[in-house]
Formats: sequence, structure tokens, C-alpha cells
Amino acid sequence: MAGVLAVAGCGDDDDAGGAGETQRVIVSAAASLTEALNACQNDVDGVDPSMSFAGSDELAAQIRQGVKPDVFLAANTTIPEDLAKEGLLSDPVEYATNQLVLAVPSDSDITSIDDLGEDGVTVVLGSESVPFGSYTREVLSRLGDAQSKAILDNVRSNEPDVKSAIGKLTQGAADASFTYNTDVEATDGALKAIELPEELQPTVVYGGGIVDGAPNAEAAQTYLDSVTEGACAQALSEAGFGSAPAA
Repeated sequence: MAGVLAVAGCGDDDDAGGAGETQRVIVSAAASLTEALNACQNDVDGVDPSMSFAGSDELAAQIRQGVKPDVFLAANTTIPEDLAKEGLLSDPVEYATNQLVLAVPSDSDITSIDDLGEDGVTVVLGSESVPFGSYTREVLSRLGDAQSKAILDNVRSNEPDVKSAIGKLTQGAADASFTYNTDVEATDGALKAIELPEELQPTVVYGGGIVDGAPNAEAAQTYLDSVTEGACAQALSEAGFGSAPAA
């Protein structure tokens, strides 16, 4: 709900600006982008971004309900493609990649995915509709039925975005979660990342675009360009994101 209010409250006429003035751009972005996009908040020439972070599926639902940010940035390509097919988003662009890892507290005895099915281990996942939850289920589908079932039997909650899962781990409410490597890096050592075997790795590509009927489409394009090849692309790289696949 907070994401809806944050977006809906930023459409005043004063934000439009004139030629040569800073333009307000409302950006709905996946929660895993929080640190990187906040770092480039003041670095896009002529643009003053107003950020709203949440699960990609939640932000897409807001757009379908009539909320009008300027830019939508998801943690997968499926959701932007679906919005584009519905006439709600410009042709999506791919702007970053990430790596799904197993995240555990820094002092954890868990060393691999094989430990997640053991008695007494508590696991949190992303809900099926949010990208990191969907990527996680790709991983589980590549395991044997018995191992996958043992892990699912230890799941204590399905979280709406990756920051909620990270919070469960840092607060000691769970032992492990599948999250993005960049979110583990952002905990400054509170958590550690365990790489998944190559044969289990999903392909994690981020996509986004300009919302149809965006209040400030021209400035929105400037911001999106920054995410693909400007100051925000640099911030994404510094946060550990990979470059988008070559077209």
C-alpha cells in the first residue's frame, strides 16, 4: 500500500518543470534495485527521480489498477513483456543481470543447498509471483523430487519481495533463503552467499520500460537511458549487477 501512496503522491504540476529545468520522474522499481538506484539518485542530468520500491509483481499490479509511474523496472523480463502485450508499457529493454544464490547468516553452518532439507532448518522463499520466488522454483524443479520436497517442507514463509526475505535472515527468523547476490552484498557482511551449482542456476535478467501514458515520458526516457548506459548503469555495476545480454 505504501508503494501506491508513494507513486500517487508525486504528480503535481510543479513537478513538470520547463525547458532546462529538473524534471520529476516517478520510478517503480524492483526491491533488489534499492541500493543501486538510490546511489544514482542525484546523477541523472535534468531528472529528479521519485522512487518506489517493492516486488515486481506488486508494482505491475498497481500499473494494471491505473497507477501511472513514468518508469517501471522489474527483476525479470516476463512481467514487463506481459505489461507491454497489454498495452501498458513501451517495448521493454533489458538492462541488467543478477545471480541467484543461497543466502545464510555469516556464522551459519549451512554450506550448500543439500543442507536445506535437514531437520530443524528453516527456509524462507519468495512467493511464486515475484521474480526471485519464480527463479527459486526453477532451481527446485531441477532437484530430485525427494530433495525438493524436503526443502519445501522446511519453508516457513513466502515473502513478497527480496528485502523481506533478507530481513528474516538478518533478524534471525530463518536460517536460509534463495536471494540475489547483490542483496547479500548489501548486508555488509551480515549474510554470506553460497553459490548454486551451475546446473541449477537460473538465468536472471532484468527488464523495464516506460509506462503507457507516463506523466513525463520525455524525462522518463532520459532516466531509462541512464539505467541502460549512463550513471545508473554504472551504479548497478558497482552494486554487483551484470550487464544486460547483448541484443
